[in-house]
Amino acid sequence: MDTHKILAWFDANERDLPWRRPGTTAWGVLVSEVMSQQTPVARVAPVWEEWMLRWPTHEDFAAASKAEVLRAWGKLGYPRRALRLWECARTLGTAPVPDEVDQLLELPGVGDYTARAVACFHFGHNVPVVDTNVRRVYARAVEGNFLAANPSKRELAQVAALLPRRGGPRFSAALMELGALVCTARSPQCAACPLQNECAWVKAGQPEPLAADAAKAKARVQKFAGTDRQVRGLIMDVLRRAPHPVPKAELDVVWPDAAQRSRALFSLIEDGLAEQNSAGLFHLPK
Repeated sequence: MDTHKILAWFDANERDLPWRRPGTTAWGVLVSEVMSQQTPVARVAPVWEEWMLRWPTHEDFAAASKAEVLRAWGKLGYPRRALRLWECARTLGTAPVPDEVDQLLELPGVGDYTARAVACFHFGHNVPVVDTNVRRVYARAVEGNFLAANPSKRELAQVAALLPRRGGPRFSAALMELGALVCTARSPQCAACPLQNECAWVKAGQPEPLAADAAKAKARVQKFAGTDRQVRGLIMDVLRRAPHPVPKAELDVVWPDAAQRSRALFSLIEDGLAEQNSAGLFHLPK
């Protein structure tokens, strides 16, 4: 894989994401990575900027209440991520965000990808950072295939072998950007790709995925309309807007199916995203 071509492409096409700007702290990068999980960066960017103005350090964030955090999270989705960030800030206390992958992995809510992303993109460690975008570029450009249905641990070693000795973190960011903007899942822009002339998938005639892999990929696409996740989101909207605890009747109007509504509500309570007080009223956790 031609490192120089990818870096030259990145120099010309890098998006101006706020957490890439000079002065962003390790905590800011960590927040951006958690927010960007399963959420488009276009939705993340304005929320991230608001958070950094409101809570510039993890100490500031740790002093916030759970209710403040969940209200500020808004509609980014998967709000448990917000509480895990809060737990992470509380765990850090006055200590700085660590720079080693193993130490980052000890923090609540920090998985292998996030730990590697912070170590690489903020601290400059030349470690492989493998998300779906990187996996897709590797699968097409090197192996000539569509992305395999399930990730494999061998992919870390495969991507690590591509990293240049110098400039590895920027190359990792470029590889990820290439997958996000050009080597996309459904409509790859091969004519704009710096790897077009060496891409194994292009040379193979851009074959369609195997039927089994296509079926698995389709199964992984989660519908949203009508799911418990949608109902949970509607209930959370009511709780975020309410200045005081609300009766169940105010939650009942958000969805017609009583059984699904009840299931969604009490799953929020089990996840620590909502609480019921002694008067039977519902509110965000304090």
